[in-house]
Amino acid sequence: MDRRPLRPAAKAAAARRLIRAAGERLTAPRAAVLAVLLEARSALTHHEIEATLAATFPVDRVTVYRVLDRLVALGLAHRIAGEDRSWRFRANRDRTHGPHAHFTCSQCGTTVCLEDVAVPPAVKLPRGFVTQKVELTVKGLCAACR
Repeated sequence: MDRRPLRPAAKAAAARRLIRAAGERLTAPRAAVLAVLLEARSALTHHEIEATLAATFPVDRVTVYRVLDRLVALGLAHRIAGEDRSWRFRANRDRTHGPHAHFTCSQCGTTVCLEDVAVPPAVKLPRGFVTQKVELTVKGLCAACR
């Protein structure tokens, strides 16, 4: 898959294409939120998404929450638990986005996907336990905070 950054003009078109390809009804808020996620270099909190949209496409808070939940359910975005107990969201360029690790900066909270880091599909658990999800987060300092 091509991982080159999208040009600004292409982000809105890519968002619309991904939503339609998922078989979902295209709405302006869905396209706007997904375009913001596609443009972001790291995972964003709900508040950061809302603030980014405020200048060009004001959307109420509840709508942003609902859109994010829907994008995650469709596999167009994924959610990452932040150090501050806030969810962060990152776009999936395609719906085959599989398990991967994340890096979270301990100082500023920047969270990025580590696509090339293998995540074990399962770990050995005590008898009677069942794995539901495996997450791997590497913590440290990002380049800006170093």
